[in-house]
Amino acid sequence: MLQDKVAIVTGGASGIGRATAVLFAREGAAVVIADIADAGDVVQEITAAGGQAIAVQADVSEDQDCARVVAAAVERFGGLHVLFNNAGIIRRTTALGIEPDEWDRVMAVNVKSVYLMCRNAIPAMTSGGAIVNTGSGWGLKGGGNALSYCASKAAVVNMTRALAIDHAAAGIRVNSVNPGDTDTPMLRDEARQLSEDWAAFAADAADRPMGRAGRPEEIAAAVLFLASDAASYVTGSALVVDGGGLA
Repeated sequence: MLQDKVAIVTGGASGIGRATAVLFAREGAAVVIADIADAGDVVQEITAAGGQAIAVQADVSEDQDCARVVAAAVERFGGLHVLFNNAGIIRRTTALGIEPDEWDRVMAVNVKSVYLMCRNAIPAMTSGGAIVNTGSGWGLKGGGNALSYCASKAAVVNMTRALAIDHAAAGIRVNSVNPGDTDTPMLRDEARQLSEDWAAFAADAADRPMGRAGRPEEIAAAVLFLASDAASYVTGSALVVDGGGLA
Protein backbone atom coordinates (compact mmCIF):
# COMPACT_ATOMS: atom_id res chain seq x y z
CA MET A 1 0.00 0.00 0.00
CA LEU A 2 3.00 2.32 0.37
CA GLN A 3 5.24 1.03 -2.40
CA ASP A 4 7.97 3.54 -3.32
CA LYS A 5 6.83 5.98 -0.62
CA VAL A 6 9.05 7.62 1.98
CA ALA A 7 7.63 7.87 5.49
CA ILE A 8 8.70 9.46 8.76
CA VAL A 9 7.49 7.92 12.02
CA THR A 10 8.11 9.90 15.21
CA GLY A 11 8.15 8.05 18.50
CA GLY A 12 9.09 4.99 16.47
CA ALA A 13 11.34 3.20 18.94
CA SER A 14 8.52 1.42 20.77
CA GLY A 15 4.79 0.81 21.04
CA ILE A 16 2.48 2.07 18.33
CA GLY A 17 5.29 3.90 16.55
CA ARG A 18 7.43 0.80 16.29
CA ALA A 19 4.54 -1.34 15.06
CA THR A 20 3.70 1.28 12.44
CA ALA A 21 7.28 1.67 11.22
CA VAL A 22 7.54 -2.11 10.75
CA LEU A 23 4.18 -2.24 8.95
CA PHE A 24 5.01 0.72 6.70
CA ALA A 25 8.25 -0.99 5.67
CA ARG A 26 6.45 -4.28 5.05
CA GLU A 27 4.06 -2.38 2.78
CA GLY A 28 6.91 -0.99 0.69
CA ALA A 29 7.84 2.32 2.30
CA ALA A 30 11.32 3.52 3.11
CA VAL A 31 11.03 4.58 6.75
CA VAL A 32 12.80 7.22 8.82
CA ILE A 33 12.33 6.44 12.51
CA ALA A 34 12.68 9.49 14.74
CA ASP A 35 12.83 9.07 18.49
CA ILE A 36 14.62 10.55 21.47
CA ALA A 37 15.55 6.94 22.28
CA ASP A 38 17.77 4.70 20.17
CA ALA A 39 15.71 2.98 17.46
CA GLY A 40 18.55 0.95 16.00
CA ASP A 41 16.89 -2.37 16.85
CA VAL A 42 13.78 -1.35 14.90
CA VAL A 43 15.93 -0.53 11.88
CA GLN A 44 17.63 -3.91 12.25
CA GLU A 45 14.26 -5.67 12.35
CA ILE A 46 13.11 -3.89 9.21
CA THR A 47 16.30 -4.38 7.21
CA ALA A 48 16.54 -8.04 8.24
CA ALA A 49 13.13 -8.52 6.63
CA GLY A 50 14.31 -6.85 3.41
CA GLY A 51 12.96 -3.36 4.07
CA GLN A 52 14.56 0.06 4.10
CA ALA A 53 14.88 2.16 7.24
CA ILE A 54 17.15 4.55 9.08
CA ALA A 55 16.96 5.91 12.62
CA VAL A 56 17.46 9.54 13.58
CA GLN A 57 17.81 10.24 17.28
CA ALA A 58 15.91 13.48 17.83
CA ASP A 59 13.82 15.50 20.23
CA VAL A 60 10.89 16.45 18.03
CA SER A 61 9.89 19.28 20.36
CA GLU A 62 12.97 21.10 19.00
CA ASP A 63 12.75 22.77 15.58
CA GLN A 64 16.32 22.01 14.55
CA ASP A 65 15.84 18.32 15.31
CA CYS A 66 12.65 18.21 13.24
CA ALA A 67 14.48 19.87 10.34
CA ARG A 68 17.24 17.28 10.66
CA VAL A 69 14.73 14.40 10.51
CA VAL A 70 13.10 15.74 7.34
CA ALA A 71 16.48 16.43 5.75
CA ALA A 72 17.54 12.84 6.45
CA ALA A 73 14.45 11.52 4.67
CA VAL A 74 15.03 13.67 1.61
CA GLU A 75 18.77 13.10 1.44
CA ARG A 76 18.67 9.34 2.02
CA PHE A 77 15.50 8.38 0.18
CA GLY A 78 14.85 11.25 -2.22
CA GLY A 79 11.62 12.75 -0.91
CA LEU A 80 8.82 12.55 1.59
CA HIS A 81 5.25 11.29 1.21
CA VAL A 82 4.00 10.25 4.67
CA LEU A 83 4.43 11.75 8.13
CA PHE A 84 3.18 9.93 11.22
CA ASN A 85 3.32 12.29 14.21
CA ASN A 86 3.25 9.76 17.02
CA ALA A 87 5.71 10.98 19.64
CA GLY A 88 3.92 11.42 22.95
CA ILE A 89 4.15 11.30 26.72
CA ILE A 90 1.63 11.21 29.55
CA ARG A 91 1.56 12.55 33.08
CA ARG A 92 -1.23 11.04 35.19
CA THR A 93 -2.06 14.00 37.46
CA THR A 94 -4.73 16.57 38.18
CA ALA A 95 -4.18 20.32 37.94
CA LEU A 96 -3.09 20.26 41.56
CA GLY A 97 -0.48 17.58 40.99
CA ILE A 98 1.30 18.65 37.82
CA GLU A 99 4.17 21.09 38.02
CA PRO A 100 4.39 23.90 35.43
CA ASP A 101 7.53 22.42 33.86
CA GLU A 102 5.82 19.04 33.51
CA TRP A 103 2.83 20.72 31.84
CA ASP A 104 5.18 22.47 29.42
CA ARG A 105 6.95 19.23 28.57
CA VAL A 106 3.69 17.39 27.82
CA MET A 107 2.59 20.23 25.55
CA ALA A 108 6.00 20.37 23.87
CA VAL A 109 6.15 16.66 23.07
CA ASN A 110 2.47 16.07 22.30
CA VAL A 111 1.47 19.33 20.60
CA LYS A 112 4.43 21.49 19.62
CA SER A 113 6.11 18.51 17.94
CA VAL A 114 3.15 18.12 15.58
CA TYR A 115 3.41 21.78 14.55
CA LEU A 116 7.19 21.61 14.14
CA MET A 117 7.22 18.38 12.16
CA CYS A 118 4.47 19.65 9.87
CA ARG A 119 6.25 22.98 9.47
CA ASN A 120 9.36 21.18 8.27
CA ALA A 121 7.76 18.27 6.42
CA ILE A 122 5.03 19.93 4.37
CA PRO A 123 7.46 21.86 2.10
CA ALA A 124 9.18 18.54 1.33
CA MET A 125 5.89 16.94 0.22
CA THR A 126 6.24 18.33 -3.28
CA SER A 127 3.87 15.82 -4.88
CA GLY A 128 1.28 15.79 -2.10
CA GLY A 129 1.21 13.43 0.82
CA ALA A 130 -0.48 12.16 3.94
CA ILE A 131 -0.03 13.20 7.56
CA VAL A 132 -1.42 11.14 10.43
CA ASN A 133 -1.35 12.51 13.96
CA THR A 134 -1.81 10.38 17.07
CA GLY A 135 -4.65 11.75 19.14
CA SER A 136 -6.47 9.72 21.78
CA GLY A 137 -9.90 8.79 22.96
CA TRP A 138 -9.12 11.31 25.69
CA GLY A 139 -8.72 13.94 22.99
CA LEU A 140 -12.42 13.48 22.26
CA LYS A 141 -13.71 13.10 25.84
CA GLY A 142 -12.37 13.76 29.30
CA GLY A 143 -10.44 11.42 31.55
CA GLY A 144 -9.43 11.43 35.20
CA ASN A 145 -5.97 12.23 36.54
CA ALA A 146 -4.68 13.19 33.10
CA LEU A 147 -5.34 16.91 32.69
CA SER A 148 -2.31 17.80 30.58
CA TYR A 149 -2.64 14.70 28.40
CA CYS A 150 -6.35 15.31 27.72
CA ALA A 151 -5.66 18.94 26.85
CA SER A 152 -2.76 18.05 24.57
CA LYS A 153 -4.64 15.37 22.66
CA ALA A 154 -7.70 17.58 22.19
CA ALA A 155 -5.32 20.12 20.68
CA VAL A 156 -3.92 17.48 18.32
CA VAL A 157 -7.40 16.51 17.11
CA ASN A 158 -8.34 20.10 16.27
CA MET A 159 -4.91 20.95 14.87
CA THR A 160 -5.46 18.04 12.51
CA ARG A 161 -8.68 19.59 11.22
CA ALA A 162 -7.02 22.98 10.73
CA LEU A 163 -4.06 21.42 8.91
CA ALA A 164 -6.41 19.47 6.66
CA ILE A 165 -8.16 22.69 5.63
CA ASP A 166 -4.94 24.63 5.09
CA HIS A 167 -3.11 22.07 2.95
CA ALA A 168 -5.78 20.25 0.95
CA ALA A 169 -5.06 22.40 -2.09
CA ALA A 170 -1.48 21.10 -2.05
CA GLY A 171 -2.75 17.52 -2.19
CA ILE A 172 -1.88 16.80 1.43
CA ARG A 173 -4.37 14.88 3.55
CA VAL A 174 -4.24 15.20 7.35
CA ASN A 175 -6.07 12.89 9.75
CA SER A 176 -5.80 11.76 13.35
CA VAL A 177 -5.92 8.24 14.73
CA ASN A 178 -7.38 8.10 18.24
CA PRO A 179 -6.53 4.91 20.13
CA GLY A 180 -8.08 3.66 23.30
CA ASP A 181 -5.91 1.90 25.89
CA THR A 182 -3.28 -0.06 24.00
CA ASP A 183 -0.78 -2.50 25.48
CA THR A 184 2.38 -0.44 25.13
CA PRO A 185 5.22 0.59 27.44
CA MET A 186 3.42 3.90 27.96
CA LEU A 187 0.30 2.16 29.27
CA ARG A 188 2.42 0.23 31.74
CA ASP A 189 4.09 3.46 32.79
CA GLU A 190 0.66 4.91 33.54
CA ALA A 191 0.06 2.14 36.07
CA ARG A 192 3.42 2.92 37.64
CA GLN A 193 2.65 6.65 37.84
CA LEU A 194 -0.64 5.90 39.58
CA SER A 195 1.00 3.31 41.86
CA GLU A 196 -1.52 0.73 40.68
CA ASP A 197 -1.04 -3.01 40.30
CA TRP A 198 -0.55 -3.81 36.62
CA ALA A 199 -3.06 -6.68 36.59
CA ALA A 200 -5.79 -4.48 38.06
CA PHE A 201 -4.88 -1.60 35.76
CA ALA A 202 -4.95 -3.88 32.70
CA ALA A 203 -8.35 -5.24 33.73
CA ASP A 204 -9.69 -1.70 33.91
CA ALA A 205 -8.23 -0.95 30.48
CA ALA A 206 -10.11 -3.97 29.11
CA ASP A 207 -13.45 -2.62 30.37
CA ARG A 208 -14.93 -1.87 26.95
CA PRO A 209 -17.33 -3.69 24.59
CA MET A 210 -14.59 -5.80 22.99
CA GLY A 211 -13.33 -6.80 26.43
CA ARG A 212 -9.63 -6.12 25.98
CA ALA A 213 -7.01 -3.44 25.41
CA GLY A 214 -5.74 -2.85 21.91
CA ARG A 215 -2.55 -4.18 20.36
CA PRO A 216 -0.03 -1.80 18.76
CA GLU A 217 -0.38 -3.66 15.47
CA GLU A 218 -4.11 -2.89 15.39
CA ILE A 219 -3.49 0.84 15.71
CA ALA A 220 -0.74 0.59 13.08
CA ALA A 221 -3.22 -0.95 10.63
CA ALA A 222 -5.50 2.07 11.02
CA VAL A 223 -2.56 4.43 10.49
CA LEU A 224 -1.60 2.54 7.34
CA PHE A 225 -5.11 3.00 5.97
CA LEU A 226 -5.06 6.74 6.61
CA ALA A 227 -1.57 7.08 5.11
CA SER A 228 -2.38 5.09 1.97
CA ASP A 229 -4.27 5.85 -1.21
CA ALA A 230 -7.10 3.69 0.14
CA ALA A 231 -8.02 6.82 2.14
CA SER A 232 -7.68 9.18 -0.83
CA TYR A 233 -10.92 11.06 0.01
CA VAL A 234 -10.38 11.13 3.78
CA THR A 235 -9.01 14.28 5.38
CA GLY A 236 -9.71 16.17 8.58
CA SER A 237 -11.10 13.04 10.22
CA ALA A 238 -10.63 11.67 13.73
CA LEU A 239 -10.59 7.87 13.43
CA VAL A 240 -11.33 6.16 16.75
CA VAL A 241 -9.68 2.76 17.30
CA ASP A 242 -10.66 1.72 20.80
CA GLY A 243 -12.62 -1.51 20.87
CA GLY A 244 -15.86 0.39 21.37
CA GLY A 245 -14.73 2.35 24.43
CA LEU A 246 -16.17 5.70 23.37
CA ALA A 247 -19.35 4.02 22.17
